[in-house]
Amino acid sequence: MRDSGGRGQGPGRGAGGAGSPGGPGAARRTPGGPGRAGRGGSARSEGAGRPASPDDPPRKRPPDPFDLPFDDDLRGRRPQDPGDDARDSARRDSAGGSRGRQRRDDGDRARPRDDDEGTRSRRDPGDGPRRRPRDDSGGSRGRAASQGRDDDRPRGRTPQSRDDDRRRGRAPQGREENDRARGRASQERDEGARGRTPQERPRRRGDGPGPDQARGSGADQPRGSRSDQSGGSRPEQSRGSRPGRTRGSASGQPRTSGLDQARGREHGVLRRGADVPPPRGPRRPPTPPRPPRPPLILRLGSPRRRINIGLIGMTFVLSIFAGRLIQMQGLDSKVYEAAAVGQRQHVEEIPAKRGAITDVNGNALARTSEAREVSIDPSKVPADVRANVATILARQLGKTVEEMTAKLSRTESRYQLLARDVDPVVATRLLQARVPALSTKKTYRRDYPAGDLAGSLIGFVGDEGNGLGGMEQAKNRILAGRDGKQRVETGRDGLRIPMTSSERTAPVNGQDVRLTIDRDIQWAAQKSVADQVRESGASSGAVIVMDVRTAQIVAMANAPELDLGNWRRAPASSYVNKAAADVFEPGSTNKVITAAAALEAKEVTPDTVFQVPDNIKCADRVLRDAHPHKPEAMTFRQAMAQSSNVATIMAARKVGSERLYTMLRAFGFGTTPAGGVPNAEAGLLPNYKNWSGSQSCTVAYGQGVSVTALQTASVYQTIANGGVRVDPQIVAGTTDATGRFVPAPAGRQTRVVSETTAKEITTMLETAVSAEGTGALAAIPGYRVAGKTGTADRYDAELGRYDGYTASFVGFAPADAPRLVVLSVLQNPKNGHFGGQLAAPVFKDVMTFAIKSRKIPPTGSDVPPVRTRAGQ
Repeated sequence: MRDSGGRGQGPGRGAGGAGSPGGPGAARRTPGGPGRAGRGGSARSEGAGRPASPDDPPRKRPPDPFDLPFDDDLRGRRPQDPGDDARDSARRDSAGGSRGRQRRDDGDRARPRDDDEGTRSRRDPGDGPRRRPRDDSGGSRGRAASQGRDDDRPRGRTPQSRDDDRRRGRAPQGREENDRARGRASQERDEGARGRTPQERPRRRGDGPGPDQARGSGADQPRGSRSDQSGGSRPEQSRGSRPGRTRGSASGQPRTSGLDQARGREHGVLRRGADVPPPRGPRRPPTPPRPPRPPLILRLGSPRRRINIGLIGMTFVLSIFAGRLIQMQGLDSKVYEAAAVGQRQHVEEIPAKRGAITDVNGNALARTSEAREVSIDPSKVPADVRANVATILARQLGKTVEEMTAKLSRTESRYQLLARDVDPVVATRLLQARVPALSTKKTYRRDYPAGDLAGSLIGFVGDEGNGLGGMEQAKNRILAGRDGKQRVETGRDGLRIPMTSSERTAPVNGQDVRLTIDRDIQWAAQKSVADQVRESGASSGAVIVMDVRTAQIVAMANAPELDLGNWRRAPASSYVNKAAADVFEPGSTNKVITAAAALEAKEVTPDTVFQVPDNIKCADRVLRDAHPHKPEAMTFRQAMAQSSNVATIMAARKVGSERLYTMLRAFGFGTTPAGGVPNAEAGLLPNYKNWSGSQSCTVAYGQGVSVTALQTASVYQTIANGGVRVDPQIVAGTTDATGRFVPAPAGRQTRVVSETTAKEITTMLETAVSAEGTGALAAIPGYRVAGKTGTADRYDAELGRYDGYTASFVGFAPADAPRLVVLSVLQNPKNGHFGGQLAAPVFKDVMTFAIKSRKIPPTGSDVPPVRTRAGQ
């Protein structure tokens, strides 16, 4: 078989003859001869390797169902420009020239091959061992030539993989470039060895068609064509046929060029040991030249990368949401639950009804009544009706139209308070008028039915329901009670959500406070002092009426008095209860304390006679009596009746500063009065050790010491009570929750002087109201009255010096059975300044009204005869 057919008995070593269908030549569809397949070629080769002729046409093989078109466009290769074809041809040339010995054999086509030994002797030693032919299942297609070419092909990447690289945009590099250069050089040497001129050499792809090229070869064929490109010396080769790569044959067929061998390896031959490719189909017609390469298009990024980035971002966002959800539902669930409850639940205060303030007989001086708080939402009042609404509100609420218009114009606000303490009837009338966005709230208002009666003593209540002065402030805890609470659930609009739970704590109403004030006597005292202040031109005045036995304050009047119905517009000075807070030097009314100290010390008696000049030197000062007179002998009773300063200083010197200071303290000077009187002051009483030389004298007649009207009234209450001092009382008691009256505890009692001393001082004071005394204007017909006038220099704190006078009178009646003490004081009068002239008439008016109101009958006793002058 080797001798008869050789390697296909044709010039091609691996082609199975000139057109053997058994070898790889079958892929080229060349007619074959009867020779055997070279190295695995099939025995199906027909003919002697001679070229096809019209007389002996090659038999047509039936079409193979596995034959597929191998056009580059159908394979999905990207279009290339003509430059790419040239580069592909050069790559195939380099592949064909990679075996030097084979290229030399291709150049010696004319020499016949005698035997296999000669063929093997001409093999390139560098070709390496040949792979033994392997018969196919049917032997219809010889693969020996294909595997022979596979042995000659350089190892590495297959042409198919390089085509894939080109489709992916990768260019051949490195070894392929070197092989391409060496292939072109070897081909030129082979052509020179065959004696061809450059014109006779086959033209490379991209050089254009030559005169000697056969039809279907050269540059006219596409890259995938398998036609012979060795030149135009073989006119008998038909279109689409391709000679095998044989060195020679008995018939003298020329051998296939190295270029054809390279193309064979590139387009169908696998590496050594690789599977044999499937059989080729019929020859394809040459494809037209490829169009120019389109411009480079920016390729989009990998969708997988975008998807991954998107998934990572979504995972990050979802993880944040998940963490927040875990925090809200797990870690901080209690916190958010409490916050939701706080937004939904609201606590409404149920105001407690404030207790009333009444006089000693239960007459209301301050009371609480039901009222309404009127408010509006300006944002819901249409602009076209705003003027009309303002007019209605102003007329009903007693406000000005300008004030209502200003509140309605604040449309950025959702709440504007229009008025407090509105009468329910007025509020109902406004609601019936259908004023838009108007709302009312149930509240309580404080009413003062007596107007300015005891205004500064009663005090007033602020907008928040707390006392701001007087008894309202002093007894606020008792009067205010305790507000209730109601916990409800409301919606966004503030309306209560039906069928929801609620908690209600009932309010505790305040307790009523009953004062010791008698409304009628208070009215009389207030009227009398106001009239005198107006007539005398005094800056202020005060009257205190006190019960002798209990020290309860029956009346405490000031002029001018605070009008509780309009306290917001009253001057701040009227808020002060001057009867308990104003401090002044008492003057001669303080001489009873000096007399009590002298009588208690047994230094003098009421009948002790003093040689009294009209002046006396005390330290660096000369002190004088109120009226100039010649030196005369006076009993101590007479000196008290005529209010002699010089005689009083003489008695005080016998007592001494220390014992006088002690007596002043015992009567309550320098200490705050007990009993709950609001705003009561302690006065000023310097320690006797700090008295100056003249102060030890002036203190004896009421200069150099400061007291309040309440303290002075307490001194005379002590004398009238037989020397027993009782802490002044202003509160008679309170009412409990059941309405039962609970009396206040009695004031503390303190013995200051003996009863004998008190009676002796009483007789001395009774003389002062007689015709021989300075207080004759205070006498009341039918009643024995004891009292003392007082006139003192007034210290003006604003000016920082003495300016004006303080006129006062204090006494009690009946003198032989005292029941009431009345004090009247005028500050800085302009029309006169003596106490007996200005304050005594006030005392008389108030005492007369009080004993009548209290139904205190006269004792009917006569004044006992006493020694008023020396020598009697």
